Amino acid sequence: QVQLVESGGGLVQAGGSLRLSCAASGSDFSNYAVGWFRQAPGKEREFVAGISANSRITHYSDPVKGRFTISKDSAKNTVYLRLIDLKHEDTSVYYCAAKRVNLLSVILQQVQIYDIWGQGTQVSVSS
Repeated sequence: QVQLVESGGGLVQAGGSLRLSCAASGSDFSNYAVGWFRQAPGKEREFVAGISANSRITHYSDPVKGRFTISKDSAKNTVYLRLIDLKHEDTSVYYCAAKRVNLLSVILQQVQIYDIWGQGTQVSVSS
């Protein structure tokens, strides 16, 4: 069973950047679709970005498109989320999630589909 650990969050000024990491352990990560989600206080967890198991397809939510980039380093069993031009409204706890898939070119956006989650990392953007 894959286990996920996020890191890389922090406090930045508006316009700044961060790189979040999602390190997987416990199993081969190559057959897992991965998503990044975020949850602000009092709000529902929302999809931010996803990458297919074979890394060929990525997808982003509209609020982050053009500012966030998801990538996967298979050799390190790690998925990254690069955040640039951060805005105050990006302030949230960011979670990565994984789901073992048979189709290697699918993106999963729904929270309820994922069955493996990390503990989250806080991103705070000061305005």
